[in-house]
Amino acid sequence: MDLFNAVNVTKRFANHTALDKVSISVPPQSIFGLLGPNGAGKTTLIRIINQITGPDEGELFFNGEKLKPHHVALIGYLPEERGLYKKMKVGEQALYLARLKGLTKKDALIKLKFWFEKFEIQAWWGRKVEELSKGMQQKVQFIVTILHDPKLLIFDEPFSGFDPINVNLLRDEILNLRNNGATIIFSTHNMASVEELCDHIALINKSKKILDGSVKDIRRKFKTDTYEFELANFSGDLKTIMDGKFHLIEEKHEDQISKVKIKTDEGVSQNELIQSILPFAEIHSFREVIPSMNDIFISQVEGDVH
Repeated sequence: MDLFNAVNVTKRFANHTALDKVSISVPPQSIFGLLGPNGAGKTTLIRIINQITGPDEGELFFNGEKLKPHHVALIGYLPEERGLYKKMKVGEQALYLARLKGLTKKDALIKLKFWFEKFEIQAWWGRKVEELSKGMQQKVQFIVTILHDPKLLIFDEPFSGFDPINVNLLRDEILNLRNNGATIIFSTHNMASVEELCDHIALINKSKKILDGSVKDIRRKFKTDTYEFELANFSGDLKTIMDGKFHLIEEKHEDQISKVKIKTDEGVSQNELIQSILPFAEIHSFREVIPSMNDIFISQVEGDVH
């Protein structure tokens, strides 16, 4: 059973439809990428899940039950626009927010000590929030978001403003949370992060869902039967070797190595392609070119792939 489902969710604002019959299914203990260009409707859906606003049509389910106010306690939400009180001391504010999540003062202090030490920000406990860098403030908000061990975590652009070292730190913690049982909805424009982290995705564009599924299946779906070779001791002309089933897309020569990209007709096997080249060259490397999520995102949003 999925941990979260949205079924035909529609939301309108004045003369604008932000979501138009959008459905998503988020499996338990997975990282689900909620993708789309700016203004697509992602933030509206996230706000509906958090019950900040409600849908005009459609239903939402949490762990098989219709989404109700009490489910908010089982959700952790890290918004893209962070919002700590600048004049409050860091530890005081973290403790206050933890208590709002239902933790006792004792449990909150134990957990906060653990996470502040893990993220190496314990020295800032007594300092005002405004004295922290943007990255350190984000660390504090991340800690407060996950502190009550929510079943569903929603991260909206969690890596925004982080340097590469802290991006790696946060990425590892997100994976640890998933591996320890959390279910995560992950909204980002960084498609490299999607490929690295997400198990499943849904792509929303102009208020409609236009693509969903596992990242692996989606990338395979949009493959173009294109292959890259590195060849040595090549003798002959590739254009004459191609017999109508294969199409030379790119050819480069560097020292003794020829790098070529070849597209095959539908139904032509990799073995046929390899066997056609072997009499004329040593194959040093061979790989199928699978489109990246970035390529798929752009082509789907621009309407180039159907």
